[in-house]
Amino acid sequence: MTSAAYSPVSSPGWKAWLIWSVGVAAYVLAITNRTSLGAVGVDAADRFMADASTLALFAVVQLAVYGGMQIPIGILLDRYGSRPIMTVGMLLMAVGQLTMALSPSIGIAIVARILLGAGDAAVFPAVLRLVATWFPAQRGPVMVQFTGIIGQSGQLIALVPLAALLHATSWTITFGSVAGLGVLFTVLVAVVIRNRPPERDVDVSVNTDTGVVRVVTSAIDTGVGIRAAWAHPGTRLAFWSHFTTPFAGTAFILLWGMPFLTAAQGLDSAHAAGIISVYVVAGMALGPVIGELSRRWPNRRSYALVLPAVVVQLVAWTTVIALPGPAPVWLLYVLAVALASGGPASMIAFDHARTHNPSHRLSTATGVTNAGGFIAALIAIFLIGLMLDLQGAGTPESYSLEAFRIAFLMPIPLWLVGMTFILVERKRTRIRMGLEPDRRR
Repeated sequence: MTSAAYSPVSSPGWKAWLIWSVGVAAYVLAITNRTSLGAVGVDAADRFMADASTLALFAVVQLAVYGGMQIPIGILLDRYGSRPIMTVGMLLMAVGQLTMALSPSIGIAIVARILLGAGDAAVFPAVLRLVATWFPAQRGPVMVQFTGIIGQSGQLIALVPLAALLHATSWTITFGSVAGLGVLFTVLVAVVIRNRPPERDVDVSVNTDTGVVRVVTSAIDTGVGIRAAWAHPGTRLAFWSHFTTPFAGTAFILLWGMPFLTAAQGLDSAHAAGIISVYVVAGMALGPVIGELSRRWPNRRSYALVLPAVVVQLVAWTTVIALPGPAPVWLLYVLAVALASGGPASMIAFDHARTHNPSHRLSTATGVTNAGGFIAALIAIFLIGLMLDLQGAGTPESYSLEAFRIAFLMPIPLWLVGMTFILVERKRTRIRMGLEPDRRR
């Protein structure tokens, strides 16, 4: 049986576009918050006198909270809708950045990242729910890609203006300013966002095998929803697709990219920022292409889009670290573009989640899916930092190419495990959909 969300929305009006625009703008700020520490990682290490493992702990704690909150956030979204959850999320991020601005020690700074991760966890799934409720289903893949594309511009904001503001003013002013933006968007989200179109009084789901339309209420048992979402191989395919595609780029952008490019590869900060900017721009450029191909090839997305994106990243990554000396600059740009493909490819996971789950558990399935990439990212970030420390290269002064070359081996098993499960769950999903015979019977 295949279930899908039913929506009476046939053509989005200006209100739908306004609500989506505010939601995406909030997502841009969330990405800026998420990557703010990575853009000033060396400054953070100096401010808190942190070694590599401690610096990695900032990102790991943030991502652990983000990943751990995905399923609870999904349940809350299915129960209460996007508006209240996004409002609370924006407020938590504002408080987190204000705490970071005033933090006198590592302990307080970690509390700040916990608040930031909890608030960040609410935003992207809430915007995806707005897409599902305010736009027709056939526009879903492209709208999800555009949401991701525009949101990633937050990385550029963190990389250039935020870093420039820090170096021109102070730590407190920089992170306090971001906190002020968070307060502004808390108000904006509360005023503008609406859970569903006015003509749609309740959420409904439709069984595409029988045509039975069901009214969904908040009384649905959440434990049953989680189990039902995970029981479908399409949700597990979504989880492993998101686990495998974006984590290396997340680890690179969130923490280890700038130290690797400057301390290990010998580039100056401006040149390193240029390579990371190419990563962001390439991801934004690839998004519409992958989104359109995903729409055209709904039954071939894993083979034609997801797995090729993983292989390209794996090849580029291993090539860079296998070279005996610093990589040529052109190859570092190739690496940036290869890693950038993981972001748009990861959006396909949400197409799987939306396709194989009814509307009453859509956000729960989205939360399960979204957790995948961030679980992989926090594992990669932590292991890279740990491996640097074990080699005695845990501070900016001791970073070296040889140490990074060994530390950057850590993501490779994650890619291999992820690809294996994608192949397994893809086959199970196709059997469930009747596209392949079940040879076990």
